Amino acid sequence: MTSTLLIVQFVLAILLTIIVLLQKSSSIGLGAYSGSNDSLFGAKGPANFLTKATMALGLVFVINTVALGYLYNQQRNQSAVDSIKTDSLIPATPVTTTDSAPAAPTATPTPTVPENK
Repeated sequence: MTSTLLIVQFVLAILLTIIVLLQKSSSIGLGAYSGSNDSLFGAKGPANFLTKATMALGLVFVINTVALGYLYNQQRNQSAVDSIKTDSLIPATPVTTTDSAPAAPTATPTPTVPENK
């Protein structure tokens, strides 16, 4: 899932860059080209369409960035212990337990010594 969103993020970044570069600069020619006869989409040219496309792609880019951050944070919060297979921790040969544990040492009574008077 994250790899798909990462590819989408790269595509969105490239498209957003292209759309921003296609827009007409506000200081182009310092007013030398102020005529509307060379416009493509009307009197203002493609400015309105490109502005809306930039806004839409920017919004999708931000939403995708937040989703990627959330998913990567979820992966980071997983512990390495969570990914250990528990059946690999159990030995293949059964461990035999014996009930013949060594006996605890017993205290021997100390002989009483008669007192010399």
